[in-house]
Amino acid sequence: MSLAVTLPLSGAYAGDDHHAPPAGAYAGDDHGDDRGNDDGDSRVHQSSDCCTPASKNFPMVNANYGNTMYSKLRDINRHNASKLGGAWMLHVDGGAVSGSSQQATPVEVDGVIYVQSASQSISAVDARTGVVKWTYAGGGAIGIVRGVAVAQGRVFASLTGRRVVALDQSTGQQLWQITLNDSNFPGGTTPTALVYYDGLVYVGTGGGDAAYRGRAYALNATDGSIAWTFWGTAAPGTPGGDTWVGDSWKTGGAAPWMHPAVDPELNVVYWTFGNPFPVMDGSTRMGDNLYSDSIVAMDAHTGAYLWHFQTVKHDLWDADNTMAPVLMDLEVHGKHRKAVAVAGKTGYLYIFDRITGEPLQGVQYKPVPQEPRQMTSATQPIPNGEPFVPLCPDPSIEPSLRPVPNYVVGCLFTPFWDKTTLVTPGSAGAATWAAISFNPRTGLVYFGAALINGAWTNTGKYRPIGEYRNGGRIVAMDPVTNHLVWQKHTDWSLSTNGMLTTAGDLMFIGQPDGYLVAYDINNGREVWRFQTGAGVHTAPITYKIDGQQYVAVFAGGNSVPYASTPGDNLWAFKLGGTVPQAATPTPPTARQPITAAAVNGSAVGNKVLLGRTSATSAESTVNQNAVYPQNLVVPVGTMVTFVNPAGSTSNHCADSFFEHEFDSGVLLPGQTFSHAFNTAGEYFYNDCVWPHITGKIVVQ
Repeated sequence: MSLAVTLPLSGAYAGDDHHAPPAGAYAGDDHGDDRGNDDGDSRVHQSSDCCTPASKNFPMVNANYGNTMYSKLRDINRHNASKLGGAWMLHVDGGAVSGSSQQATPVEVDGVIYVQSASQSISAVDARTGVVKWTYAGGGAIGIVRGVAVAQGRVFASLTGRRVVALDQSTGQQLWQITLNDSNFPGGTTPTALVYYDGLVYVGTGGGDAAYRGRAYALNATDGSIAWTFWGTAAPGTPGGDTWVGDSWKTGGAAPWMHPAVDPELNVVYWTFGNPFPVMDGSTRMGDNLYSDSIVAMDAHTGAYLWHFQTVKHDLWDADNTMAPVLMDLEVHGKHRKAVAVAGKTGYLYIFDRITGEPLQGVQYKPVPQEPRQMTSATQPIPNGEPFVPLCPDPSIEPSLRPVPNYVVGCLFTPFWDKTTLVTPGSAGAATWAAISFNPRTGLVYFGAALINGAWTNTGKYRPIGEYRNGGRIVAMDPVTNHLVWQKHTDWSLSTNGMLTTAGDLMFIGQPDGYLVAYDINNGREVWRFQTGAGVHTAPITYKIDGQQYVAVFAGGNSVPYASTPGDNLWAFKLGGTVPQAATPTPPTARQPITAAAVNGSAVGNKVLLGRTSATSAESTVNQNAVYPQNLVVPVGTMVTFVNPAGSTSNHCADSFFEHEFDSGVLLPGQTFSHAFNTAGEYFYNDCVWPHITGKIVVQ
């Protein structure tokens, strides 16, 4: 039977007054500056029901209810991983390139892989041979999806258009499809991977970067009807409702971009919520803006609020929690603690007692720089321990953090208004939506990170054109002390690349240049790499069939933090596999590129108009491409003239970086500057008055 219906979003609000925090619950307030400390011995306990390691199967996105991304398989190990080869490769969409990011992690159950594509197809694939058993064409717009849930003989998936579907696991036949709509709070997307637990299917919404009210759903698995709803922005009269001014909560964002973790023993679901809206302008939403940038614990069956912690108050930097929470059992100060952890865009790992919400290593609310027009929070919570990336744009630490000149430059939590301000970590830096791994054998947490600056005004978010962005890290952190155990520099940002660790002392992670790489988990020594032919931004998985261990990954490219080669390449690997590597794709550029088409200098009289997006447009001081032509190509020896048109109302300039080839100085309206380009090369320059405005001269 096939059932397609549209449901109103009328499920019960789960954060209302009669669901008060339990006694002793820690809600992330400012009562006291220091909670706990970061010393003491550690011992990892046996995994509880939430976190049973993956073994023969890899039954859920991120391995289990605890999202630990760990498998106890060990046939493939650090001693023999060099013998891995391709077992098979499948073009999930027949070789078609969807044009959207492929972010879906496959799952494997009883010898069948279930994989979802940005084209909205869902395929069941023989995990030993790569032969397709069935395919479901979801239709609708191409867009981000992150993986299916397989349970009770069904495959559950979210699709674009706010659709959720249930399919017969054996045949792919549609059993039901619903559309999540609300006339009072319209919009949004459903990009999250799905989680099935005890008759419910959990799905979260995207869309928090626009005027939208985020929400987390529990749907009845039988028909898709809404069991309960937890709203990302607290309404007046509910807990947290006083953290929004006026009606700002109605369009306040706070979308749960990623799937939750579930603790079946406690019957608790843990969900992270994203940034508030407007993203960069806090002047209209005075207050802490709960539950944006928070982790929230709620009753798994009713959605009743239990506790929360807000990692960034009144966020201005798009520092949202876009990572699925990870559950782990630890021993801290001789006591067994059930923990939940989230790695943030702030560069910190946040670890809490998952019963009470208490920060296990302690947290201090520290004063931060202020901008009254932004209604900035006076303090921000800083976990005890250490950050896993630099918190300032310091090129002496990491060359990729060299700030583009002319910007106001600041560290974490530096506020801004109308002056473009460059901050580290950027919104694509530190840790974003990639899966992290907790390995119970070592007791450490492993994940990839990015070393990328970001830039802001109250009206816009920018990735500074021309900045170097070829910096990342693989980090191993002790969750008991919140200190780095070891780290490894990489030439690529890895904040959107999922990590898998195994009992074979291996860690697997993909790269934007198309390589899937295996490292020795003890020290980060590379032991194997394989070219998949497209950027790898999903998480690898591993499973076992007929005594043979496999590793699989879906390689399909991505757009954040920079575009990598797209594709639809589902790969499986085994020891002795003979399918050869794919051709190496063109890697992403080392510098944030200009995407405008190249214009021959002779076509425009070797002139560049500053503050203009075309030869006839009005002046712009907002657009990054407000220089025309933005991408000018001239032969060696050409004299190029930079013009601030007489009709401008603002001063402009053209300042070459990092090559320092030329500097026009400030040009008043009607003034010009000329420079002869006598050496071949690529010269980025920006406007010293409006530094986000950036152009490039290519001299051939």
